[in-house]
Amino acid sequence: MYYSRRPPWVLGTVAISLLSTASAFYLPGAAPHDYTEGEAVDLYVNALTPMLAGSDNAKLKSLINYDYYDSRFHFCEPEGGPHKEPESLGSILFGDRIFNSPYDVRMLEDNATCKTLCTTTIPPEDAKFINERIKEDYALNWLVDGLPAAEMKVDIKTGDLFFDMGFNLGNDEAEYTETPALNNHYEIVLRYHTPKPGVHRIVGVLVWPTSRGGSQDPSTDCSTSDTPLILREDQPNLVRYTYRVMWNESDTPWATRWDNYLHIFDPRIHWFSLINSLVISVFLCVMVAMILLRTVSRDISRYNAMDLSEDVQEDWGWKLVHGEVFRTPRNPMILSILSGNGSQLCAMAGVTLVFALLGFLSPSNRGSLATVMMVCWTLFGGIGGYVSSRVYASLNGTNNRRNSFLTATALPALVFAIVFLLNIFLLSAGSSGAVPFGTMLLIIVLWFGISAPLSLIGSYIGARHGGVSNPVRVNQIPRQIPQVPRYLQPWAATLLAGILPFGAAFVELYFVLSSLFASRAYYAFGFLALTAGVVALTTATVTILFTYFLLCAEEYRWHWRAFLTGGGSAFWLLGYGIFYWVSRLSLDSFSSVVLYMGYLLLLALLDFLVTGTIGFLAAYWAVRRLYSAIRID
Repeated sequence: MYYSRRPPWVLGTVAISLLSTASAFYLPGAAPHDYTEGEAVDLYVNALTPMLAGSDNAKLKSLINYDYYDSRFHFCEPEGGPHKEPESLGSILFGDRIFNSPYDVRMLEDNATCKTLCTTTIPPEDAKFINERIKEDYALNWLVDGLPAAEMKVDIKTGDLFFDMGFNLGNDEAEYTETPALNNHYEIVLRYHTPKPGVHRIVGVLVWPTSRGGSQDPSTDCSTSDTPLILREDQPNLVRYTYRVMWNESDTPWATRWDNYLHIFDPRIHWFSLINSLVISVFLCVMVAMILLRTVSRDISRYNAMDLSEDVQEDWGWKLVHGEVFRTPRNPMILSILSGNGSQLCAMAGVTLVFALLGFLSPSNRGSLATVMMVCWTLFGGIGGYVSSRVYASLNGTNNRRNSFLTATALPALVFAIVFLLNIFLLSAGSSGAVPFGTMLLIIVLWFGISAPLSLIGSYIGARHGGVSNPVRVNQIPRQIPQVPRYLQPWAATLLAGILPFGAAFVELYFVLSSLFASRAYYAFGFLALTAGVVALTTATVTILFTYFLLCAEEYRWHWRAFLTGGGSAFWLLGYGIFYWVSRLSLDSFSSVVLYMGYLLLLALLDFLVTGTIGFLAAYWAVRRLYSAIRID
């Protein structure tokens, strides 16, 4: 399978793709780096991340990332100490911690024999730490000319060659079960393309790590070794790190160099998921259309044909509650705040997907996806404020100032509190994935300096426009509500309605969770965009359907029911996340368990807001259209 070196807490993690192929696209204006023979090629090192190693039945054993120059690893450092490379906001949130390295790589200059990088002594306590990380299948992540170092592998089903990003810290195979072996030699193969004489471009980076024991004296030959390097946990260990650089000419042009990395396994699974989603969506749309065009139209025609001057007893159904259906629900402010924040998240997700599909987010520009998500969320604060204000006014709310303030602060404060708490666990575990204080401060500035003011402006505009007028009057005395069927009870309807949107996306959800939690790269953005569209359509139609059933049962308290019904898929997502934990993860440390559950709850919360908002607004539109079509005395 394929991997990505990303920490799991970022909800928008992935690179770029189209529908069924993974072709590389670059931000307009991006230019390749042209090298001349003998020119220095920088090799950067990134954080160490856990990976799914071995067979497809392997389980992820940790969620903690470690800095490459963590003192416990004792890796070779460049002269003058390591220097941190500048990174974007998204790159930092994705967990990138990029530094320079002491590796001497020059264009088209091969090393006939291995070169000694450095010799270091690893004390027993650090040897134990390294052995534990090897057992947890940690991987090293290097960067050369924006490309991640990888191992070349073959897709068994198609026979295609692809680059599996990252390479093992050590070897924990059967012969090393008691004590794993540390990889201390790296065969570095750089693939290059020559578009014109004298101009060379790097199009691939491959690394084969090996464990070479025996004498670690720098004066001895390091080209071969039959014994692995075992780190003893009862005495200091002398370790010599060596490497060899080789250059391999390739026909791959620079523009498509990411194709080998963005390999999609068995795209038929994605097509199956998409077709399955489309079938469900079409079925629901046809069902809703039949109800609205046949049943409702017949009811409307019959009711409008009645002579209201005579004493006509209305029989049953949704028209009996026409004087109650627009009655203000309980806690209208909370409902409007949730709808406003959900609208802001919907706009952010939609625009980010469009940018990704159009190829404006370069995979070589690390963290660009997360950066765009943060920028869109910040700039769309006005949408959240506007929707919240208008919904609140439509529900007869009067405290506009409080609504505006809570819309701008409630959700960001909750998300920030959760992330801050998880960040404390990352810091306590010594993980490099912890967000630095400066980045936290920048996010707060974006929140208070841009998003919150825009939300207040949107709330002001929405309040000026006022609420949506109701097509029928509300009775002064509430109508008695009869007993509704069990399947229309709040939690029953929520879970039943949530099955269909979840079923439209659960196949694709596996790949998304693998990207977020199991360090596997997800690049099928075309499939994801279409699936997201189908899920939105399915959520809207199933919520309209259940709202109609509810009104037919003379239950007029539909506002919160519609939001819960629309957001029902989030509860199934939470359950699937627990199943994924059991089947794909083997988390031994308490910190990893807390991190996984925190990330999963945060993901379910955001999904609940998005789908709940879609369901509520769709139901509100359908109810208004329904009661606008009847004649009321």
